[in-house]
Amino acid sequence: MAQEAPKTEPQMGNPGALGLAAFGFTTILLQLHNLGLMDSTMAIAYGLFWGGAAQVIAGVIDGKRGDTFGLTAFTSYGFFWIALATAFVFQWQGLVKIDNNGLAWTMVIWGIFTFFMMIGTLKMTFVHFFVFASLVILYALLAIHFFCGFSAKVAGVEGLFCGAAAVYGAASVIINGKFGRTVLPMGKML
Repeated sequence: MAQEAPKTEPQMGNPGALGLAAFGFTTILLQLHNLGLMDSTMAIAYGLFWGGAAQVIAGVIDGKRGDTFGLTAFTSYGFFWIALATAFVFQWQGLVKIDNNGLAWTMVIWGIFTFFMMIGTLKMTFVHFFVFASLVILYALLAIHFFCGFSAKVAGVEGLFCGAAAVYGAASVIINGKFGRTVLPMGKML
C-alpha cells in the first residue's frame, strides 16, 4: 500500500510589499493634491482601492501569517483610506457634511494610534520606524491645518517623505526577496 504524501499548507508571500506600496503611493497622490500639483480626484479612487482594499488584503494575509502588527497596521490604514475616500464621495453626493473640526479630530485620533504603532517599529527596521514617525508628524500637521488653517502645503511636503519611505520599503521587500540578499537595506533597529 502506497503511503500518502504529507499535506503541506501553501506558503504565503510577504504582504508587506503590497501594503507598503499601496500606502506609500496613495499617500503621495494625496500629498500632490495638497501641494496643488493636481486637481484630480484620483487620490480618492486610489484611496478606496489601492490604499484601502489592497492594504486590507495585505493585513488579512499578515494575520494569517501570525503577524499582529502587520494585521493591525495594514487593515487599520486600509480602512482609514476607505473611510476617508467614502466620506468625500458621500459629501459630494450631499449625504454627509465634512467639516474642518471633524477632520482635525480625526487626524488627532489617527496620530495617537500611529504613535503607539511607531513604538512597535522600534523592534523592526529603520524604514518602518521612519514611515510611522513621519506619519505621526503628518497627522499632526494635518490636524493643525484643519484646526487653524495652517498651510496644507507643509503637510504635503512632509507627506511626500512619508509616502516615499513606504515605497522604498515596498521596493526593498520585493527586490531583496527576489535577489535573496540585501540590495536595498532597510536598517536594523533595536
